[in-house]
Amino acid sequence: MNRILLQIVAVGVFFAVGQALQCYECKIGFWNLCITKKVMCAQGERCFSGKGKAARFVDISMKGCLAVNDCNKTYDVNFPSTSNSTLYKITKTCCNSNLCNAAPGVSSSAMVVTTIFALLFAHIMV
Repeated sequence: MNRILLQIVAVGVFFAVGQALQCYECKIGFWNLCITKKVMCAQGERCFSGKGKAARFVDISMKGCLAVNDCNKTYDVNFPSTSNSTLYKITKTCCNSNLCNAAPGVSSSAMVVTTIFALLFAHIMV
């Protein structure tokens, strides 16, 4: 009896994990640079890609998971949050399949390797 119960629980966990949506996440990126990692969304969330402008001229981007009710909207982010001074404006567009919010901009490991080579090259040139 315990064996059957354990198998039922295992199958339930398998289906619960199998239905989680995997997305790229980038807290904030500037121009075309966005350091990403893969994350699992919670139930009721979708992947999103956000594009916007900071200070009216700097391109910014975001990626991650977003509640379905917050999808496909434009947001003004103010600083401080109670003021009328807009820090940046961003439009968040959602999609509903694994890793659908675009390929990673720059992975953190690629950024580390690039930095190391740049430092070595600068040291050689000096």
